[in-house]
Parts: sequence; structure tokens; C-alpha cells
Amino acid sequence: MRFVRDNQQPRLSAGSVVAVGSFDGMHTGHRTLIRHCRTSARDGLDAVVLTFEPLPEALFRPLTPPARITSVRQKLALFRAWGMDLVWMMRFNQALAAMPAADFVQEILVDALGVRHLVIGDDFRFGRAREGDLGMLLESGTRFGFQVDAIEAVRENGERVSSSAIRHALQAGDFAQAERLLGRAFTVEGRVYRGSQLGRRLGYPTANLRPAAEPCPLHGVFAVRARVLGPGAPGTWLDGVASLGWRPAVGGTDFVVEVHLFDFDQDLYGRRLEVGFVQKLRDEADFDDMDALVAQMREDERHARRVIAAQA
Repeated sequence: MRFVRDNQQPRLSAGSVVAVGSFDGMHTGHRTLIRHCRTSARDGLDAVVLTFEPLPEALFRPLTPPARITSVRQKLALFRAWGMDLVWMMRFNQALAAMPAADFVQEILVDALGVRHLVIGDDFRFGRAREGDLGMLLESGTRFGFQVDAIEAVRENGERVSSSAIRHALQAGDFAQAERLLGRAFTVEGRVYRGSQLGRRLGYPTANLRPAAEPCPLHGVFAVRARVLGPGAPGTWLDGVASLGWRPAVGGTDFVVEVHLFDFDQDLYGRRLEVGFVQKLRDEADFDDMDALVAQMREDERHARRVIAAQA
């Protein structure tokens, strides 16, 4: 799979089938759309994803951006697994947001990608002031000679599968529902960095990482399973407990994922760690002193071990 970033136009003169959207959740609805794009790519046409970073909502709502469900790394890995030939990830900025819909069709879809077949979600809007819609694309398809397919939303138990529904499930601690909507378990990943070593001094060494995708939709203390990623990693899932948040008990200000892996004491600095979630144990809390904090950490470990054992 080829990957093109920002304004490095791929110039696919031979033609392409293009799926376009933000693809935030990479959920079952997105997979259905991508599958349609992949199976429509025949007669030498490339199967192409046109997507955007940062998410458009983050540009329009800078003070309250949506929580991220997938990182760029996760998104690209899924596109590759789903069989796409090319991903063009355009930078979503004020200039792109202000581009007239007709210019977007002409310059991006037709001139750069040589679109022969366009695949979109049934609620897709684009261009300046969201002026572009299905009707406008159908007219453009007649003019430029490309087909347009609007894929109906996938539903799970009558509910429309959407990134918003996944965020709601995650924030409610309903990881089973989030997994049904995603078609896979929700995980957070990031690179382990050297912290203050406070956890080790308290008898609970932690692997500290900043999520690759922020804002994170989860906050609090969770029973988790985690695995090391990258070359040479065993891929084994390890049980543990994780705290996600701003660490008010120790005066923290940055959002951090702190993972304590049970019966594990290997050096993980610089390695990538993927964290999956079993159950929420509690919200973040402040404590009067370190003794109270350690007592709560012991209870969190006991609780997490019971939860994980019950689901084994």
C-alpha cells in the first residue's frame, strides 16, 4: 500500500476508485464502505482512500475536539489490512475547509486522482460551508464521467454505527458494545517514556506513555491487557491495571497512560505498548498522602486481578 501525505498529489492518471471521508472510528460502517471500494476497483483501477488529518471537527471545534478512537498508525494499518492500494491523507486546514466543493471535485478527485468511481457514506458533506452533497456529486459524475455510490449506514441492533456511538460506549465503560461497533477491541497505543519513577519507589512500577491519538476517550483506572509492539516483540498479552488521566494525586498536568503489568519487571523504555481494556474500576481521585495512594493501588490490583480472572 502506498501512502501520500498532505499536498503531495499522487496523480493517478490511469484512474481510481476513491473512498473519501474522515474515517475516525474505522468501525464496521467504514469497513463496509472500504470493502465496496475495494471490490469496485477492477480493470486496472487503483483502490484509493482520501482522508484527512486532523479531523475536520478538531479544526472547527479547537476548544472541544472530539475524542480520538484510532491513531494515524492504527488507521493506516487497517487500510493496509483491508486491501487498499493507496491512502492520501490530506492536511485539513483553513484553506482546505474554505475550498469550494466544485474546486475539490475538479482539482482533487478528477485531476489528481482520476476518479472513475466514488464511494461515500450516505451523510457525506464537503467543501466550503459543507455545500457539497450527494446531489452535487451525482451532477459532477455526469459531467466528468465517474460513478457515485452512497453507502447506507450499517446498523447494530437498530442503532446506526458511528464514531459518536463508539465514544458513548467507551465513556460508559461498555467495551463489549464498542467492540461490536468497531469490529475489533478498542485499544490505546503509545511509546513508553521514562517518568519520575514514583511508581517504582512505591512498589508499583509503571510503563508511562502518551496516547498516539488524543484526546483520549477514556479517563480513570481500568483492568487491562497490554502487549509490546514492534520487531522482536513476543505479542503476548499481559494482565495489568492502568490509570488514564492527569494524575491529580501527584500534581500532574499532562494526560498520561500509566500501566502496571502484573508479575512483570522488564525494561520497556522506548518500546511501543498497546493497551486493551477489560473493565473500568474507578474514576481518578486525589489522596491525602502517599500511604492512602498506595493502599488504593493495592486495592486496584486486587480488583483488576479478580475482574480479569473472571473473564479468562
